[in-house]
Amino acid sequence: MSPCHTPVVKLAGWLCPLILVALASLPSASATQYSIKKEYSGSAFFDDWTFYNNYDNLTNGDAMYVLGVPFSSSSLPRLHLPTTLPTSIQRLLIAFIKVDNTTTVVYNDKRNTVRITSNDTFSVGSLWVTDMYHVPYGCSVWPAWWSQAVQWPQGGEIDTFEGVNLQTNNQMSLHTEPGCTQVSPNETSTLVTSTDCSYDANSNQGCIVMDPSTSSFGSGFASTGGGAFVTEFATTGISQVTSIPISIWFFPRSQIPSALSSNASTVDTATFGTPVGNWPSTGCNVQDFFQPQQLIFDITLCGDFAGNAAIFNQTCTGVCYNDYVIGPPSGYDNAYFEIGYVRVLSSASGSSPSGSSANGIRTAFVTSLFAAVGALGVMLI
Repeated sequence: MSPCHTPVVKLAGWLCPLILVALASLPSASATQYSIKKEYSGSAFFDDWTFYNNYDNLTNGDAMYVLGVPFSSSSLPRLHLPTTLPTSIQRLLIAFIKVDNTTTVVYNDKRNTVRITSNDTFSVGSLWVTDMYHVPYGCSVWPAWWSQAVQWPQGGEIDTFEGVNLQTNNQMSLHTEPGCTQVSPNETSTLVTSTDCSYDANSNQGCIVMDPSTSSFGSGFASTGGGAFVTEFATTGISQVTSIPISIWFFPRSQIPSALSSNASTVDTATFGTPVGNWPSTGCNVQDFFQPQQLIFDITLCGDFAGNAAIFNQTCTGVCYNDYVIGPPSGYDNAYFEIGYVRVLSSASGSSPSGSSANGIRTAFVTSLFAAVGALGVMLI
């Protein structure tokens, strides 16, 4: 169950989904191959993202993406001690992004949720890591942690974390222009759904690898304390295995390597072992199919994937929109991200983050929050 159930902002008469910062401990990193370039964490987590601020016209979801502001003193965001974490951990801050679970939505309306995109882009030769304690799940829920180029599909897309409804396994994939395929991967997963990454094949299914671990998504992820996802957007030979441009690792909380838990400024992916998912350059030259990537968190509802009847009925009953999005909000108590940090590192061949534009309105949510609470420190409720 979500640690917070009370909406903190009102926007045009709507109760907006909660975007909070909360107390917790942040794991970190050590070694030699990649050096830290950008970190989203603590009180500054939301400082450099753009909120989409529009209905979901991208994946046909029954969702309204909204801002984290404005808010007034009467609706001041609160700092919480997350119930999913040990109460002894009270040092640093965690970010929450969640679906509105307080509003009864009427027919023909959409439910409020959030999509944020990094203002910076990250080039080939980058590595991004996120540590999460909880991920969204539930019937109609479609969360993702992913990246794409400003121009899509020309610049490609990397889906590190994605799933729908009551699915139990994380789905990783690439989406590109025609010509990119997964050939002879070196990966631990044997669950390969498709190998053609072209957006023009199989209704933009992408080249999909499923994580065999049931702790990689949904309630299984939460019950084991979450974990860390690592995406390597490499030049040829950066990984421990030659000719590997893109690799994804997932580490449950108890298995996060010391390279990520020691808070060092460099990381060597050779210490991570074989990735769960891998797309070698033998079938997809990263320089030909990918451009600098923007990072994205979003939670949509129903839409092309979660709302597809054949997929929806695999784990849920009823009709996606009619039986879940509209009406009482109780089905969304688990539809939230709980994020410790996002860190982006760069190899010698990678460049520093570059600023870019994205649709939407940027907010100063966290800056305003801490100006408001000032010396109050922490409020627990």
